[in-house]
Amino acid sequence: MISILILTKNEQQDLPGCLESVSWSDDIHVYDSYSEDRTVDIALQAGAHLTQRKFDNWAAHQNWGLRNIPFKYPWVFYIDADERMSSELRDNIENSIDSPAQNVAFRVQRRDFLNGTWLRHVQASPFYIRLFRPEKVSYNRLVNPVTLVDGLTDNISGYLDHYPFSKGVSHWLDRHNSYSTLEAQQIIENRDAKPPFSLFHAFFNKDFNERRYHQKELFYRLPARPALKFMLLYIIKRGFLDGRSGLTYSLLQSFYELMIVLKVREMESRP
Repeated sequence: MISILILTKNEQQDLPGCLESVSWSDDIHVYDSYSEDRTVDIALQAGAHLTQRKFDNWAAHQNWGLRNIPFKYPWVFYIDADERMSSELRDNIENSIDSPAQNVAFRVQRRDFLNGTWLRHVQASPFYIRLFRPEKVSYNRLVNPVTLVDGLTDNISGYLDHYPFSKGVSHWLDRHNSYSTLEAQQIIENRDAKPPFSLFHAFFNKDFNERRYHQKELFYRLPARPALKFMLLYIIKRGFLDGRSGLTYSLLQSFYELMIVLKVREMESRP
C-alpha cells in the first residue's frame, strides 16, 4: 500500500473530492497550516490523520512534513487538495511500487484545467515528482520548490488532474500575489548567496528537476520577462491551441511574472 500526503490551508471546498480520489489508501495524512474553515473537520470525518504546523515557506514546510509525519508505508504520494488522482494513475502507481527496480521516486503527468479546458499546450511543465520514498526526497526554494531526489527516478503513466481555478480567478490572483512575494525573496537570496549557475545544466542536465532549477535561474536573468513568458506559453508552446483558456492562462502567467519583477525592484531599492 501507499501513504497519502495532502497539504491544506482553508480547503473545505476542494478537500472532499481529493480525499475521495485517494480513499483506497488506509493511510491518508492531511498536513494542515491551521485552517480557519471546515478543513480539519472534513479530514477527521474522512478518517484521515491530521498534522498541523504553521506555514513558513514551501520548502521548509514540505521538508518538515516528510521528516516528521509518521507514514505507515515506505512509499508516499503527495497530492494537493485541488488535485484528483485518476483510476489509471492509481493502478499504475501500485504496479510501480510492486516492481520499483532501483527507483526511489516517480514522476507523474498533471493536467491543469481552466473553465473545463485541459491546458494541454500552455501548461509550463506537466511532469512532477509525486510518488517517492520520503527519506530520499527533499525540497529547495521558498516557493515553487525544486524536488531533490537522492537516487533514480522514472515516469508513471496516467493523469493527476489539477483544478487551480476551482475557487475562482480572484483566489488564483490572491495566491499568486503571495507566491510572487516569495519568488522575489528567493531571487534576492540567490543573488546574495551567488549560487553556481550553469547554462549547460539549464539545457542538457539529464535530471529534470536540476534542469528546471537552472532554467529558472536563467529566466530570472532575462530582460522583459513578462513578455517573454507570454511568448513562450502562447506562441512557442502553442497555447493558442487551447483556445480562450490558453490565452487567459498565458496572460495570467505573464502578469504573475510582472509582479515578481516589480517586487524584486522594490526589494532591491530598499536601504
